[in-house]
Amino acid sequence: MLEAPSLLLAAFSSGLVLLALLLFLQHRGWIHRGWIFVGWNELILVPIYNLLMGHNKEQRILHYVLQHAVAGDPQSVLETIDAYCSQKEWAMNVGDKKGQIVDAVVREECPSVLLELGAYCGYSAVRMARLLPPSAHLLTIEVNPDYAAITQQMLDFAGLQDKVTVIIGASQDIIPQLKKKYDVDILDMVFLDHWKERYLPDTVLLEECGLLRKGTVLLADNVIFPGAPDFLAHVRGSSRFECTHFSSYLEYSEVVDGLEKAVYLGAGSPAQP
Repeated sequence: MLEAPSLLLAAFSSGLVLLALLLFLQHRGWIHRGWIFVGWNELILVPIYNLLMGHNKEQRILHYVLQHAVAGDPQSVLETIDAYCSQKEWAMNVGDKKGQIVDAVVREECPSVLLELGAYCGYSAVRMARLLPPSAHLLTIEVNPDYAAITQQMLDFAGLQDKVTVIIGASQDIIPQLKKKYDVDILDMVFLDHWKERYLPDTVLLEECGLLRKGTVLLADNVIFPGAPDFLAHVRGSSRFECTHFSSYLEYSEVVDGLEKAVYLGAGSPAQP
């Protein structure tokens, strides 16, 4: 069995090889420079921290919140996560900069039923749920059971457990069940922040399942980096959606990113000029 120093050296060496490959590909113009930033954090730093601390990054974020945030105070939970991810370890939360855009859309739309695709550690669920009116409810779908468990603990600690239902499963499996199993009639808003290649098929699935009404808002994160070009082409080119782009930056970085707001106009909407 390899001793800890040997494991650290192996992890660091493997990460450097992968990072060198990313640098080569970026130099040739074959990949976005944002992958260098993500690669450094995810391929080198995270494996080293995991070996040193004995548990994964998501558990470290949760533990930091439980130790430093104020129980029952969603804003304190958000600020604590932001502090950890900006000062200690990068993580793929929506973050405070884009989070302010999310806040503005939620306040403007005041949804009664909100669906989130991709919970991760519960940051965006806490962010949105804290702004919902008393009778409103958020459902968040997370395919990773470990992330779903952390999300639930995060919501419990923030005091928002009654406003949010955490559903474990793949979005393409859960969406068709929303009406019958989860008593969802129509969605007022959908926040897309899961696998980027699922943005388009899940948008189509939501429409096919009759979950969108005229005025339903889709808000999609990371449409510039890592990017969701097929989703953007679909909603921007369809007469069924009216789109607005919000330029921003990848969470806790200076990498350019953005959110796309696509308002559903109905299946029979006339072509836009």
